[in-house]
Amino acid sequence: MATNAEFAAVIGYLERERGVDRETILQAIESSVEQAARKNTRTSADFTVRIDRKTLEIKAWDVYAVSDTERGFGILTVEQARRFDPSVNEGDTVKVPFPAARLGRIAAQTAKQTILQKIREAERSNVYNEYKDRVGDIVTGTVKLLARKDVFVELGKTEALLPSKERIPSEEYNTGDVVRAYVLRVQNETSGPAVTLSRACPEFVRALFRLEVAEIADGVVEILGVARDPGRRSKVAVRSLDPAVDPVGACVGMRGARVRNIVRELNGEKLDIVRYSDDPETYVRGALQPAEPTTLSVDYAAHTVHATVPADKLSLAIGRAGQNVRLATKLTGWKISITADEQPVGEESDEQAFENKREEMVHALARAFDVTTVVAEALVNHGFHSPEGVLHVEQAYFQSETGLDEATVKEIYEHAQAIVDAKGE
Repeated sequence: MATNAEFAAVIGYLERERGVDRETILQAIESSVEQAARKNTRTSADFTVRIDRKTLEIKAWDVYAVSDTERGFGILTVEQARRFDPSVNEGDTVKVPFPAARLGRIAAQTAKQTILQKIREAERSNVYNEYKDRVGDIVTGTVKLLARKDVFVELGKTEALLPSKERIPSEEYNTGDVVRAYVLRVQNETSGPAVTLSRACPEFVRALFRLEVAEIADGVVEILGVARDPGRRSKVAVRSLDPAVDPVGACVGMRGARVRNIVRELNGEKLDIVRYSDDPETYVRGALQPAEPTTLSVDYAAHTVHATVPADKLSLAIGRAGQNVRLATKLTGWKISITADEQPVGEESDEQAFENKREEMVHALARAFDVTTVVAEALVNHGFHSPEGVLHVEQAYFQSETGLDEATVKEIYEHAQAIVDAKGE
């Protein structure tokens, strides 16, 4: 067994570096040595080990019955027992010191393994207790290890995991980088407390606003929803409980300072701050920004809002791969259908002049996509005027808007992709 000085050094290290309570360590050692002795030496169930809390001296003893009439293991005669306690009599029990040296190498090794196990359990418990109430907080750590696309982050004495699916896709990390992340969950698993971080969840954006915007932290401004495409765009719905406070202005900050800080933390992710409204038309209009719908109508039975936009703004309203309308739908909870105006509004631009060449455009699309003029006209009517415009939206959305069959849609996308690729060569 270790000397007192060795014990003191080990216990001091575990206290300082591993954050384990001194009493927990000593109790673990006592319990492990008892278990080792019972397993590897001849002792009774009453065998006990105690460590002096000041000197760290290990003392062990066993309890024997005192009898002059019975014989066997765990029984001493009165004469034998009085060597340890002169006052004992027939029928009493006596504590008999147990030399630590008798535990042997096997017992010592068993004790060591048990100690390590109990120390790990104590560490897991400490970490779990420290972080179980921090779910929802933003923490700062250092990248310790990269395992494929997973990132292990050192948070003081705790190691947390930033899984690949919780990373912002455009971000890359190196060992030693400082990273801020949202505490997504904490689980007390057998292999250790699993502290899982996230930078991709909507709650991370919500937490950043809470840190940056005093009115949100104070409860004057509320965040009612966050829809997010990590690394690309987020839409945040806010409202004020104080008529004198503008919720959008509070989030943007003086000269855009507050929102700029959040965008910087999100590595340039676009942020649309939307004023919440109980009126679905008003709410959807705000959620579709930066597009500005010309008209909006609400179908309460289908829980759908139908919007029209200038023909040259259709791609903007839908967003790349349907991103803008998808996020607006998620934020508001309303299904949003967008079509182009029959007539362009405002001053005529080069893009809007297509109405003057409608027949020419229909025939051009028919030739480009190898479709009939009826199909090409359907594309023009729904604001799809070019191969780029077609590729700008998801196929599912394109099919639902044009009403074309799946095979035709697939052929159109193949032609459109070929044309765009040829232009890029």
